[in-house]
Amino acid sequence: QVQLVESGGGLVQAGGSLRLSCAASGRTFSTYSMIWFRQAPGKEREFVAAVAWSSSNVYYADSVKGRFTISRDNAKNTAYLQMNSLEPEDTAVYYCAASSYYRQYYLLKESYMNTWGKGTLVTVSS
Repeated sequence: QVQLVESGGGLVQAGGSLRLSCAASGRTFSTYSMIWFRQAPGKEREFVAAVAWSSSNVYYADSVKGRFTISRDNAKNTAYLQMNSLEPEDTAVYYCAASSYYRQYYLLKESYMNTWGKGTLVTVSS
């Protein structure tokens, strides 16, 4: 089972960009789908984006479509979330997760994640 460590969070002004990274340990990274969730203050954790093991299938929450891009580099055991045109509503702790599933139905649901990172805080100021 992989272990995940997120990085790249920070404070950015509205309209700015950040790139989050999720570094995975273990030799089985390429067999997992990688997913980003986020949890805003006082709210439940929500799905943001997912990429299947082969990068052929990517999925996004409607709230981030056209602004965020998820990708992965299996050679580096790392997944990324490029976030552009950030809005104050994007302020949250962003979590990386790995799942042995690859179909969209499962990747949107926390209960189908095999492992989680500890999260990285993104704050977008207005």
